[in-house]
Amino acid sequence: MKKNRVQNTEYRIQTLFLAGALALSMSAGAQTSEDTLTILMRQLEDIEVSVKRVQQTTLSTSIVKNEELNRDNTGQNLPYLLLTTPGLQVTSDDGLGVGYTYFRIRGTDHTRINMTVNEVQLNDQESQTVFWVNMTDMASSISQIDVQRGVGTSTSGSAFGAGLNMQTNFLDTTSHIKLAFNGGMYNTFRELVSMHAAIANRWMINGRFTKVNSDGFLYRTGSDLYSYYGDIGWYGKKTQVIARAFGGAEKTGMGWEGVNYDVAYGHNGADRRYNPAGEYTVPAADGTDSIVYYKNQTDNYSQQHGQLTVNHRFTQRWSLTATLHYTHGSGYYEQYKKKKYSYWGLTDPTLVTNPKDKSYGLYMKHLNNHYAGFLLSAKYLSEVVDVQAGVAGSNYYGQHWGILDYLAKPTLKPLPVHYEYYHNDANKIDVNSYLKANWRVLHRGKEQLSLYGDLQYRYVRYSRNGINDEDMEDLPLTANYHFFNPKAGLTYQHGGHMLSASFAIANRDPSRNNYKENARWDAATQTWTNMPKAETLYDYELGYQYAHTRFNIGVNLYFMDYDNQLVLTGEYNDVGAMKTINVKDSYRMGMELTAGVKITDWLSWEGNLVLSRNKLQHYKQYIDLYDNATDWNWIGQDSIEGDVTIAFSPTLTAMSLFTVSYAGFVGTLQTNVASRQFLDNTQDVAAMLRAYTTTNLHLEYALPMRRWFSHRRGVPSVRLLAQLNNLFNAKYASNGGAEASRFADGSRCTWYYAQAGINVHGGFIVEW
Repeated sequence: MKKNRVQNTEYRIQTLFLAGALALSMSAGAQTSEDTLTILMRQLEDIEVSVKRVQQTTLSTSIVKNEELNRDNTGQNLPYLLLTTPGLQVTSDDGLGVGYTYFRIRGTDHTRINMTVNEVQLNDQESQTVFWVNMTDMASSISQIDVQRGVGTSTSGSAFGAGLNMQTNFLDTTSHIKLAFNGGMYNTFRELVSMHAAIANRWMINGRFTKVNSDGFLYRTGSDLYSYYGDIGWYGKKTQVIARAFGGAEKTGMGWEGVNYDVAYGHNGADRRYNPAGEYTVPAADGTDSIVYYKNQTDNYSQQHGQLTVNHRFTQRWSLTATLHYTHGSGYYEQYKKKKYSYWGLTDPTLVTNPKDKSYGLYMKHLNNHYAGFLLSAKYLSEVVDVQAGVAGSNYYGQHWGILDYLAKPTLKPLPVHYEYYHNDANKIDVNSYLKANWRVLHRGKEQLSLYGDLQYRYVRYSRNGINDEDMEDLPLTANYHFFNPKAGLTYQHGGHMLSASFAIANRDPSRNNYKENARWDAATQTWTNMPKAETLYDYELGYQYAHTRFNIGVNLYFMDYDNQLVLTGEYNDVGAMKTINVKDSYRMGMELTAGVKITDWLSWEGNLVLSRNKLQHYKQYIDLYDNATDWNWIGQDSIEGDVTIAFSPTLTAMSLFTVSYAGFVGTLQTNVASRQFLDNTQDVAAMLRAYTTTNLHLEYALPMRRWFSHRRGVPSVRLLAQLNNLFNAKYASNGGAEASRFADGSRCTWYYAQAGINVHGGFIVEW
């Protein structure tokens, strides 16, 4: 504990030191002449146009600006800041949203959501997701996010149900510096220092450093996180060169094992903060067993990103953008857990008497990966047509290995020190090219009709070798995929009315876990069995919106038809990742209603309601039957067959947001609702998440500093913040899992991830 306090003090000193250094750079930036800034302003307006992607205007796309994104930012990870998005659900391991965080859009999980930063894919190339915990407070460095529901526009990677396209371009000719601090319940603290400097000779610099600490809602799920972002750019008349570096590191306590129903929902006096991770027993002096917890049951990971972008405008219509990027990630997680000897590959009779015997073991699973590539994009922009063509290529190399350091029940002969019980390597090559265009067929006054077309070809080659973890099988795997992803749509706008329709095809290659959970190597025949298939999605969208100066209403209908969708089974692997299987026919269909009204000059409301139907067709699953949860005597097998609801797909989600803004005061009251959802594909109410409603209250007041200190120059702005999450203290779980089995009394073996009740945070922001 003392060490943590010392480290936190050091971080605070470093933060203040950085603030001073930034202030000096700001003073240098202030020497820029007014004429230079005016010229630069015009050039930056041109840059904003050149970096804007060509895409269709639809109701299924939302643009979230920096100010809106960071309104409720007190240290939670980015998905929690996007809860105004229709159909978006979020959950976290620690229950607060500071540690490992996951989200779904329209029931589509995070491994199928394409996430990019400045067009560069952020998703890990093997797990195909972003965990956010090693990028804490990334939201503070994002100028805007383009949130796409359904199949979005072509870019690097491929969206398979949704996309988050993040930009970090802060094109501002005014230099400024910001310091922010907030603290709250469960020892949650966030400290930030950031700056933006417009310097003479067309240079701009951005920088940010954030430190976040929290104990987490669940016991021993504490987080020790930091992240950084920096860029430096030269913005010439026709050419701009921007270098970016960002990344972070995390150390978090594990919370991925889940708890039973009573604990998750606080029944029968259960402690909702209970966390079984790292739990084991030791004999006490009186002959009883004492429950203790391994103190370093943690996950540790760091990741660094580098990007170099060159924009060049040949004429007012033609421009070219080229980007080189590199990402390095490394880390490990450490566990003390009871496992069979065979789990660590200890099957040699000279080592163990019976490989099925169990022992507590201290082991670490490591990874180290490198991801590098390029993007090249050419654009032609005119009053009639916008055309964009691009090509991107990347190469990923990842290493995975496991170390067994200690066994409570030792083997027959000593193991080597730091015994490596598995090792495997992976390589992934991803190349794609695209051509897309937006043709304004009608463009007269308030009436516009545009046609959109988008063609993408994508090639993926994934290979693995070595020994798999958990089952110790060989991995001589190589898979090649060729995907064609076409999109087409039209948008008609007239007098505040907008009607859009689109059709798109998307394909997705299996992830590392999809292979691990399903594929089996037959060494005798040298062939693979039960290989996961690539998924295909046919996405149909139809939307209408009317926007008035005082209000807006909209409705979007979607039908997402899947071929070989990899659906969640409700079961989990050793590290808390959900298992999947291919299902030949399935669909998601729904209606997204959006509305907003400016009630008065100081009061507004906006909201959305999503009604959906999510089905697996002709689905069949076998369920093992046991006598009870104590003896586990197998008594037979049952099965379900037919059309069933897809796991983790609520029929209804809704959001309501009231905003008050008056005389320096801003207040928001946001409510999110999710109906019940099943933990697996059996439609069994014994394996179900209950419906839940959460309400967050945000209060903010800008002190009248300029009125108080009107006689002084350079007076900073100061804002005071208060954030009350889960205002009405709802006891809920937002994630869980279920074994594919049932007991004689109809109960199931299920587990849940409890989320925090009411938690309060307060802080301030100072800007010069």
